[in-house]
Order: sequence, then structure tokens, then C-alpha cells
Amino acid sequence: MQTRKQVYLDHSASTPVDPRVVEAMLPYFGEVYGNPSSTHRFGRGAERAIEDARITVADILNCQPTEVVFTSCGTESDNLAIRGAGWSACHRGEPSRLVTSPVEHSAVTNTVNQMGALMGFETAIVPVDKFGSIDSAIFAEVCERGGAVASIIYASNELGTIQDLPLLSRIAHAHDMLLHTDAVQAGGQLDLDVKRLGVDMLSLSAHKFYGPKGVGLLYVKDGVDLAPSQSGGSHEHGMRAGTHNTAFIVGMAKALELAYDENDERLPHFTKMRDQLIQGILDRLSCAELSGHPDRRLPSHASFVLHGIDANALMMHLDMVGVAASSGSACKTGNPEPSDILLGVGYSEDEAKSGLRLSVGLQTTADDISYALDVLETAVAKLNKLTREMAR
Repeated sequence: MQTRKQVYLDHSASTPVDPRVVEAMLPYFGEVYGNPSSTHRFGRGAERAIEDARITVADILNCQPTEVVFTSCGTESDNLAIRGAGWSACHRGEPSRLVTSPVEHSAVTNTVNQMGALMGFETAIVPVDKFGSIDSAIFAEVCERGGAVASIIYASNELGTIQDLPLLSRIAHAHDMLLHTDAVQAGGQLDLDVKRLGVDMLSLSAHKFYGPKGVGLLYVKDGVDLAPSQSGGSHEHGMRAGTHNTAFIVGMAKALELAYDENDERLPHFTKMRDQLIQGILDRLSCAELSGHPDRRLPSHASFVLHGIDANALMMHLDMVGVAASSGSACKTGNPEPSDILLGVGYSEDEAKSGLRLSVGLQTTADDISYALDVLETAVAKLNKLTREMAR
């Protein structure tokens, strides 16, 4: 009989905070507690910590420190980028059309939809192929009609697919459009050099790369005009009002610094664990189909459509045996809803209820992968048997 383990394979949802990050944060909970906006020495100590963190982040993004805006999370960063660019364009009397794709995080999708429904913004959705990749020619056709901003995810949270941002940025700029990218999943794993990427705005969230929850950032290229979506004081160059969370900002900078300092060790480990998962599932489960791009995908990310399997039921089975995984479908009051992302790449409603996402991390071992494969195979067999019995 197998010994139950606890295997966490949901690092795309959140990661544990690195102990070194916790250590860097600790002084700012008790020793350096002043309001960074205050002019006395207590406030100046906190302000120095924030500006040092801003410099650290700017070095990694290859931008100016003044181009880094600290926020509470990736969702707020996405909102600020899209609303701010749209409202500013509208105020200037310029085209305020919003362009996005069907594989965006809901922080982007719901913001664009709300601005269209409640504020009268014209919106456009660029179609993707079965892997979730954007065709540059189609993107160019959509951008030809102009607009305020195109928001295109760097790496899909559900599919793992990586977009060609340098190419898409050039196309957007050729049509006088800004390009924003939700890089939340890419943080800590992919190149964040904003000059190489060519983006005008980029969102990150610390808890995806072993930092704390509740803090994020938005890179805003110098010269980009954003109307703040949160009004109040003049914090963050007037783009984001509210007292700074000093400890968490310090923690985010430390986590990002560690991630890129250690990329040469981290990425091969992620890729090895990911590939073992993918190969094992495809070998052992006849119902499994790899979703997302087979090659252009995040090093830590494995995703599948398990044909004929209810993903929400599978999540419960896996949780009972100690494996934490994720499904793109939502279950409300017992009525599973299909994944919008899987629908967006062409899967049927039933198939879009069968998505499985497994994402590895620093602590993932080969034994963890082996255990997960065993219990997944058993759980799928049980669900298939139950389905057959119910069909009699």
C-alpha cells in the first residue's frame, strides 16, 4: 500500500515564500516602520528601502527606476495599464479601442469587457491557434484599425504558451498602439528585459516567484500617459495612490533578484521535472492530450485535456491523496463551467471541462513526480469506471 505524500504541483497558482525573502522583509515589520511618505528619519528609512527595491527591480527589467510602479498585485497592475491607457486616450480624443486575446488572465479579460460594456470602449479579440499562439499577420490586421492599447499575455497561466512579444510589440507600434503584457506567469522564468521585449507596460506579481502575496508592479515606459485608476495621494509618481507596503516591496525585489541570480540552476530543474510529468502522463493516460504549445511553453508548466474526465472531480480525488493540482474549469454550486481559455483555443465545452494543470517548483523531486503519476493514473481509472457504471 502506498504511503500518502503531500505533493504540491500548483506553483503557477502560488509559490512558497523563500526563507531568504522572509529574512529580508523582517526588519520592515518592526524596526523600520515609518510611513515612507513622512519626512522624519523613520519615514526616510522606509523610503530608502523602497527606492533600493525599485533600483533592484529596474536593473532586472533594464529600465529606469522611475518607470517602476509598485502595486498590490498583478491584477491591479493589469487594471492600471488597461484602464489608464484607455482613459488617457479617450481624454486626448484619440482612438480608445482595446485589443486583447482569448487566452488572457481574467484580470485583463474582465477589465476589457467591463470597459466595453459600461464605458463604451470598442474592443477587439485577436484569435489564436490551437496552441494559444497569436498569428502575427492577424494581429497586424486587427491593429491596423488603431486603438489605445493591446494587452497580450507573455505566457499563458493555463496553457503555458509563450507569445513572441518582440514581434507583437513592433506590430503594435507600427500602428501607433501601446503594448501591455501580463507577465505574471513569466516572472522568474523568462527574460524580462523590457527593451528586448519592446513592451510599453509589463505586469508582475511577487507570489509567482517565491515572494509574498499582496504586492506587484507595473513597468510603465517613460512618456506613456496613464490615468490613475486609484486616486488619492501622489504616491508612485501620481499613478497609484496609497501608503506603500514597505516590507512586501522589499520582499518582491529580493525574490526577483534571487530568481534571476539563480536562473542557471532553477530553469534546468523546472524543465526536467516538467518533461517527466508530460512524458509520464502521455505514456500512461490514453485520454490525455497536451494542451498549449509543445515547445514554446514555460519551463515549470504542464497542461492537458483529459478527454472524458471531469476535471473538478479529478481535483478532489487528487487532493484526497495529497496532490495539489489545478483545473481551468470553474465549479459553482455543483455546476462545472468550461474553461474560457480552452474554449478560446477551439476545444468543445465538454473538453474544456477536462483541463488539468500541473506546475512544478524548486522543491519538486523525481519521487514527487512518480507519486503524482501513480495517483493520477489511479484517479482517472476510478473516474472512468464511475462514468461507465452511471451510463448503464
